Parts: sequence; structure tokens; C-alpha cells
Amino acid sequence: MKFSLKKKSILLVLLIAIVIAAVAAAISYRVYSRTMFSYYEASAMDIAQTAASLSDPDKVLSYADQVLEIYRQSPAPEFSTEQQEADYYRQYEPIKDDYYDQLYNLLQTVKANNRNVLYIYLFVLDEASHTGVYLVDADDSENACPMGTWDIIYPQNYAVFDNPEQGFPAYITRSDFGWLCSAGAPILTDDGAVAGYAMVDISMDQVMADREMFLRNLIAGVLVAAVVLTLFFIAIVSRVVVRPINLLSAAAAGFLQDRDKQSGQSDIACLNIRTGDEIEHLTHSIQQMELDINQYIANLAAITAEKERIGAELSVATQIQADMLPSIFPAFPLHPEFDIYAAMTPAKEVGGDFYDFFLVDDDHLCMVIADVSGKGVPAALFMVIAKTLLKNCAQTGQSPEKILETVNNQLCEGNQAEMFVTAWVGILQLSTGVLTAANAGHEYPVLKKAGGTFDLVKDRHGFVLAGMENSRYRSYKLQLNAGDMLFLYTDGVPEATAKDEQMYGTQRMLDALNRCEGMSPRQILDKVKADIDAFSANAEQFDDITMLAFELRGLARRHQIDLVPSMEVLPEAAAFVENVLGEEDIPLPVIYKLNIAVDEIFSNIARYSGASQASVICFVRGNTVTIRFEDDGIPFDPLAAAEPDTALCAEERNVGGLGILMVKRSMDAMRYERQNEKNILTLELAFERKSKH
Repeated sequence: MKFSLKKKSILLVLLIAIVIAAVAAAISYRVYSRTMFSYYEASAMDIAQTAASLSDPDKVLSYADQVLEIYRQSPAPEFSTEQQEADYYRQYEPIKDDYYDQLYNLLQTVKANNRNVLYIYLFVLDEASHTGVYLVDADDSENACPMGTWDIIYPQNYAVFDNPEQGFPAYITRSDFGWLCSAGAPILTDDGAVAGYAMVDISMDQVMADREMFLRNLIAGVLVAAVVLTLFFIAIVSRVVVRPINLLSAAAAGFLQDRDKQSGQSDIACLNIRTGDEIEHLTHSIQQMELDINQYIANLAAITAEKERIGAELSVATQIQADMLPSIFPAFPLHPEFDIYAAMTPAKEVGGDFYDFFLVDDDHLCMVIADVSGKGVPAALFMVIAKTLLKNCAQTGQSPEKILETVNNQLCEGNQAEMFVTAWVGILQLSTGVLTAANAGHEYPVLKKAGGTFDLVKDRHGFVLAGMENSRYRSYKLQLNAGDMLFLYTDGVPEATAKDEQMYGTQRMLDALNRCEGMSPRQILDKVKADIDAFSANAEQFDDITMLAFELRGLARRHQIDLVPSMEVLPEAAAFVENVLGEEDIPLPVIYKLNIAVDEIFSNIARYSGASQASVICFVRGNTVTIRFEDDGIPFDPLAAAEPDTALCAEERNVGGLGILMVKRSMDAMRYERQNEKNILTLELAFERKSKH
């Protein structure tokens, strides 16, 4: 601390004392000076008027006329010798008469009766030369001015030439003779003419010395009083202000140590300051603040623990949400005919955007991208519900518009929070490249045809999901061919905002996409995200950013035959599968295994299902053969039937089941599902291709 409160108080009081002393001294000095000046000016004018009233105007006028006549004819020259000076003034001697001596003695008497009078004399004005010419000088010293001596009239007294009757008002000057208070009263004849002026000079040297002494004594007295008052004030401040504040400061400084005490009151609580002013009030306030801080710290500890718990749960929720979204890439390594990649960057720990993609069956890929209104935990919870419903409904084999209609009605139930979801759902048939899609208020998808550019597909939007019950949606179809790419996104992409509040926009997104020629879906998403980050320049992200890119590299080779199931057409079904496998250059041992499986499965359909229509679908992806059987017969899951106990003899075993068991053990995978009133049984068998060398 550079300056304590005590030091500041001392400096402040000293400054105030100095200012007060200076002001008081200045005012007192000014009042004293004006009083003394006024007194001496009035005295000088009174003495001058007395001298004027005692003079005979006619005689003075006679003296004046004669003196001026001589002066105007031969003004006093510069004397080089005393003889010249004596000769010059000798010409005025004839003017002097008996009254002149009487007048001289009269002026001497006035001077003697007023001991402060330094000079008293009569003179007359010469307006032409702005000079005054002496008539009588009552000075008996060698400095006396004989008749005919002249002196200039200073400009500040020129008013006398315009109004001779006013004389010379009293004024104070400093000259070679010291400080003088001078005044001149006119000597008026009976007809009012000015015969001359009675002039008085009163010495002000003693007055000025007294004034300076008064000023010194005044300053000394004021300073002594200021010092005494300062010391008294410092003592009061130290006791009433500084000491209580120091006690309060010391107690506050030990606040943390007091908190570590196991028992007893703190130093602040023990303070007993009774000043009866704001400091006492401050003490009570700090004591209350201590109680509040202790309570706040206790609450803060509980809140911090709760926040840590919530943070841990949010971290788990973030991981759960991330795990719910497809995150393993490549997603479908057994499907080289397409490539897909997606990413979601939440604005908070958890977000409301989501994407999904999955195979409805071996020939249909479903893609979903959606955006839940709001952010954070509520949006994440609604996102989980919406994603689950969309996927479950899509896996039943419904069309995109039916999926949206079903999910919309389900989300409208009990939606008290009035949240909603924008969604785009597309189902691609891998064997034909036909994409069937429907849009529930979501952003336009972006399509790039092989060799072309990325452009918006301005599809028709339906109402948002959970917005209104029984909303209807319309689907549309797009034909995708090898080399075509599809880009899906949420509004967090075009609405990404820079620090200047400018939005990224759809056009920037398209420009960024069109700079990604020859890139894979993953590279495209990385490139677009980098462009968004560069645009926003590390500005705060206000919305989730979700993107999905899909590239169709080629159509799946899918073969299908539709038959009316019967034992008579079994050879036709077997021949179909054998021909397809032969064209695919499948090894003969694999073909034999699959022929046995086709014979067993199709014969069961023909004999027991009661189906009117059956299909056999066969395709090869990589080193895996997939055969799917579909029929509209009664529901039957052959994989759910109990396997026969092969350890028993034939007479002890139940009839049937051996064929399915044999197929199950010869295949790598078998799946059964019931969709669209059809039994669907899928067989998969991997193989190794023979080298052509």
C-alpha cells in the first residue's frame, strides 16, 4: 500500500488548510489594503480641499496668468549650470508679493497640522503642453520646486483637461519619493473659473510596510491555526476512522484462517466497533456478509458436486448419443457398390441433430437425416425417440412417406413440450439405383450426377414431424447411376455464423462441395467442415452441424425369379440359382452346398407354407453369396423350431427338422423375418475365389 488512509487524511487536511489559509490571507489582505487606501485617499482629498479653500482665488489666478505667460514664452530649458538655473527662476521673482509669503506660510501650517503630508503645493495647468507649472511649494527642503518649475501630467489624469472643476481625484503611485497618495482640489474664483490646484502628496511608505507586516502575521496565524486543526483532525481520524478500519481489515484478512477453525467465532464476528456512524454500519454489513459467504460457500460446494455429477452424466450421455449414431467406417465393407460417411458436431454436450443409415434388406439402403428443435438435453432425448421410431418403422419395409406419417403420429402423442423434428428419409434400391425419398420440412438435399456439379434438389416439403397429427407426406424418386453423389445436411451448415453475424449460407456450401472433385464422401465432409470453421473464424457454434455424403459406385448384381410354389417348379428354382452362381464363377463345392439348401428350403415352401407366390433372389457381393427366399404363406420361422436330437436312432426321433438342421450347419448365416405379410429367409455363405494364374 503506497498511501495509507491516515497519510491520505493528513495530506488532504494539509491541502485544505493551505487553501483556506491562502484564501483567508488574500481576502484579509485585500480588505485591509482597500480600507487603508480609501482612508488615505479621502484624507489626501480633504487636505487638498482645505488648502484650496484657504487660498485666495484671485491672487492665485493672478499668479497663474503671469507664470503661464512667462512659461509659454520660454519653457524651462535643460540647465547646464546652477547659474543658468538661478537666472531662469529669477524672472519669476517679481511676481511674488506679500500675499505669496502669507500663502506659503499658510500651506506650511496645513502641512504641519497633518504630519503624514509629505508635499503640499499649488500649480496651474498648461493644456497645450499637458504640463503643470508650480506656483507655490510649501517644501522647505532643498528639493522644493520654485515658481515656474514644471512637471508632466500623466495620461491617467488627462480627464482634468476636459473637466477642470473636478480636480485630481486621489490616487496612489510609487515613485522615486516612495509610495505616495496624491490628490488635487481646484481653486475656484467667484465666477467658477479654475485659478489653479492645491496638490497634496501623503507618504504611504509606513502604510505599505504595515500592510506587509499584517500579511506576514496573518499568514503565520492562519498556518498555525491550520496546523493545530490538522493535528487535532488527524488524532480524531486515527481514533474514529483509521483504527476501526485497520481492525476490520485485519479481521477480514484472517477470514480464510477463521474458516479452518474447528470451533469458535471468527475475528470479524468478534469485532465490537461502536463509532455510531457508517464504519459501525460497515462492520455490521461485513459480519452479515461473512455469514452469507459461509452459506454461499456451503451451497457452492453442494452445487459444484451436483455440477460434477451432471457433467459426468452429460459425458456419458454424449458418449451414448455418439454410440447411437453409426460411427464405424467403412460402414458396409461387403457392399463395394457404394460408399457412405456421416458426422455430427453438437453445439453443446449433446445435440438434437442425428443421422442414420442401415440396410432394410440386402437390396435396400435407408438413409435418414433429421434435426430436432432446440438444443441440449431436451433435444437429445427427443432425438433418441425420433431416431428409434424412424428406424423401427423403416425396417418394416414401408415407403418413405408412410414412414414419416407413422412416426409423425407417434411423436404427436403426449408432446407437451411442443418439440418438432425436420427429417429427410430416402430408401435406395441398390440393384436399380432408384432412390425413393420424402421430406418433412428439412433442408433440400444436394445431388451430383457423374461428371456434373453439386446442385440442390428442391423437393416438396411436408410438415415437420410432431407438428400436427395425421399430416400427409409425398415421396419422389431419383435415378442414381454409378458415380452419382448425394449430400445431406442440417440447418447448422448454412446457418453457421461468423463473428460479424454473417451466415455461411447455402451458396458457400455448394461452392465448397464443388471444390471437392474426385474426393470420397469422408474427404468431402472433412473439406466442408474445414471451410465452415475457416468462415466462422472460431466464433461460437450456435447450432449442431450434421452432414452425410453418399456415393454410388455401381449397381449390385441382383438376380430374382418369381414362381408359384410347387414341387414341379423346384428344378426351375434350382437351375436359376445354379446358373447365377456359375456366371459369378463360384467354386463347385459352394454351388453344391447351395443347391442342397435351395432344394430343402423351396420344397418346404411348396409343401407347407400355403403360399401363392414365392421369389428366389440371388446375388454375390465380394466373397459372399446371399440367397433370399420370400413367400406370402402363413408365418413360419424355421430357425425357431427345435432341432432334432441326432444322437437318437431314427425310430426314437420326431419326424422332420433334419433338412433345416443340415442347411443351418452348412451356411455361415441364416436370418428370418416377417415383413409386409411375407416370410423372408436369408442364407449367406462365404467362399474363396480360385486364382486365375
